[in-house]
Amino acid sequence: MGQRILKEGEEAEAAIRIKGMHCATCTAAVKDAIDALDGVSESKINLATEKATIRYDRAKVTRGRLEEAIENAGYEVARDEVTLTVSGMHCATCALAVEDALNAIPGVSGASVNLATGRAVVSFDSTQVGKVDLIRSIEAAGYGVLGAEGVAAEKLARSQELKEGVQTLTLAIVFALPIAVISMASGAVGADALSASTRNWVLLLLSLPVQFYAGRRYYNGAYRALVNRRANMDSLVVLGTSSAWIYSAVVTLLPAVVASQEVYFDTAAVIITLVLLGKHLELRARSSTSEAIVGLMDLQPSTATRIEGGMEREVPAEELAIGDDIVVRPGERVPVDGTVVSGQSSADESVVTGESIPVEKVAGSQVLGGTVNLTGVLKVRATRVGAETTLSQIVRLVEGAQATKAPIERYADVVAGYFVPAVLTAAVASLAFWLAIGSQTWDVGEALPFSLTIFVAILVIACPCALGLATPTAIVVGTGRGAQLGVLIKDAEALERAHKLTTIILDKTGTITMGVPRVMVIEAVEGVDETELLSLAGSTERGTNHVLSKAIESAAEERGLKLRTPEVSTVLPGEGVSAVIDGREVLVGNRKLANARGIDLSAVEARIRQLEEDGMTVVLCAKEEKLLGLLGVGDTIREEAREVVSELRALGMRVMMLTGDNARTAQAIASKADIRDFTAEVMPADKAGVVSSLQSKGEVVAMVGDGINDAPALAQADIGVAMGGGTDIALEAGNVVIVGENLRGIVTAVKLSKRTFAKIRQNLFWALAYNTAAIPIAAGVLYPLTGWLLSPMLAAGAMALSSISVVANASLLKRFKP
Repeated sequence: MGQRILKEGEEAEAAIRIKGMHCATCTAAVKDAIDALDGVSESKINLATEKATIRYDRAKVTRGRLEEAIENAGYEVARDEVTLTVSGMHCATCALAVEDALNAIPGVSGASVNLATGRAVVSFDSTQVGKVDLIRSIEAAGYGVLGAEGVAAEKLARSQELKEGVQTLTLAIVFALPIAVISMASGAVGADALSASTRNWVLLLLSLPVQFYAGRRYYNGAYRALVNRRANMDSLVVLGTSSAWIYSAVVTLLPAVVASQEVYFDTAAVIITLVLLGKHLELRARSSTSEAIVGLMDLQPSTATRIEGGMEREVPAEELAIGDDIVVRPGERVPVDGTVVSGQSSADESVVTGESIPVEKVAGSQVLGGTVNLTGVLKVRATRVGAETTLSQIVRLVEGAQATKAPIERYADVVAGYFVPAVLTAAVASLAFWLAIGSQTWDVGEALPFSLTIFVAILVIACPCALGLATPTAIVVGTGRGAQLGVLIKDAEALERAHKLTTIILDKTGTITMGVPRVMVIEAVEGVDETELLSLAGSTERGTNHVLSKAIESAAEERGLKLRTPEVSTVLPGEGVSAVIDGREVLVGNRKLANARGIDLSAVEARIRQLEEDGMTVVLCAKEEKLLGLLGVGDTIREEAREVVSELRALGMRVMMLTGDNARTAQAIASKADIRDFTAEVMPADKAGVVSSLQSKGEVVAMVGDGINDAPALAQADIGVAMGGGTDIALEAGNVVIVGENLRGIVTAVKLSKRTFAKIRQNLFWALAYNTAAIPIAAGVLYPLTGWLLSPMLAAGAMALSSISVVANASLLKRFKP
């Protein structure tokens, strides 16, 4: 049972598309990396097509290992990705069977199947394999693929499956109830009206619809597993109930063959009914685990009021385009992301940011699709529509996270792969023991019926489903709850790592502070006019993209100064800007730049120190290497910063601050935020190095930032947390995105991760402990001491309860409050 064993020398050919190769040296580097792998017999790298063609021994090296070697050489493997919604999966073994089927396709570099959501995420090379091939592979393994995709498809699949499940369960109950009543009444007074033979025939006829119609899904599933050379939960149910039913049928049809007239039709029928009931309740519980993300999708209004030729007209929301003007009245949801053209109101953005306080909206304000307009009428111009709105992006991001697997889930998958074969072995061994030894040692009555009862009980009580659902259900609920609170967790691995964090690094500008610096002090040296100082500084900074540059430009524009365009402008990273204005060089920057150019600062040294101790960043301006004056630029610290730092410290974490500012300014900001550990004067390129240094000492590090300079550090950190107001590249680098700009989202992310992982541990412990304890009890270990034997019907109830309890426990995460 399982995958086909690969023999050494069995060669395969892979064609891998590669990004980032620019010259012959690049192709040589890629070739060297691939050829260094044991098992590669030949590799050809084509720079023109950007493709590597590789022949390799499948028993020694995998396609995934080839791709990893290319990436380790510093190049990117071009992959396509698709998410498919799979129907017909009932347990962890089913999910593994689908994964194996997809991973066996040439051109597929990875497939991850989530049992809880029913989704398969497949990474593949579209030059070798297409979506149709993926679907065919899943269908060949005995499962189905829904035409719709994502959460909508999952919702459709769940509702259809629930509807069919209710019909099947109703039929099973209708026939199982009389079977149970007749069986229990067989020994009662007055039950002699039916002979044993007649009673058995009645039970046989009543059991047929339950066994072979209501139970057909388990026969289909067991057949699929057999075709895939696996055994799953369906295999256990079919083997257990069929054993009881076939034995009973033999007693009924051929009474002379078996001495006893006792039959077990009730056992088979009630087991199937209880398992169906358990699966129905489990499916209902699983459906509710993703209701958070389904709820987000439902927030997007279906219609909108568009202004056409000066007239208002109601149109379907999907018809809206960028640039359309839309009217949003009080109480209505905004249908698009856009900019307020006119009107004044406030908006409830809690569905996106998690913040309950309404946000004021005036002309020029940004509004988000799905949020509620509260008080006034707004005219909004659409900037993002449909799938590009922030809300739609959040849904896609969470869908992606829910489809990934945490490292601990892979451990559960390995256990699940061996679980069913181990149960089958235990059941057969117990049957043999009680037939050959146990029945001779203890008084068990007739050996065959007794041993058969134990055999069926073991098969039915074992539950691989609980093991398979333990991790993905918690991840689905946890990521969905995070989205409701404005915390987007991009993948399950990040969720698992976050609970191990030991150090959190906060960038100063835009994270601890508001990120909107203002020029608060303008001081020119004797003989220089302040207006001329600010005009030169603003002109020098013109066109650069640093937050301090924008602050200086804004200060000049507020005073109505006309800024000049530099003839030459050079950004000096970590120092400032050098520009040529009217044929003369102007320098605007920090102390490091002034010292490098030999500018005398003695006259302003005391003032610089004073401003820095007040938490301001001092910007110096010089012309022709002669100091003109200084600007004090200040940024307001976030009001929640001190409280957040305190909470993070209470969670056992070391909190650090990184900044490019000098030590005195850094000390002033750190003191206000109650941060005891900071590193100042860090060049942008060195931030990732600080993170790496901490990691080398065994620290598990989260980096929180919002700007383009933070992106390398966000990528280097174990967890990169990007504040939602940051640039796109920062959001790409972050494992976690705080949608709003409130630092409390960091605490929410850490606490949610810890709570989610606690649920995963509880679920795995319950699933493993349940099976570890239940199987020996079903095997009859208590019988010699107590005379008590577990009924297969009770075993079926316990099995159903174990899956439901795991899903219900994970669903408690929906109550999580930061």
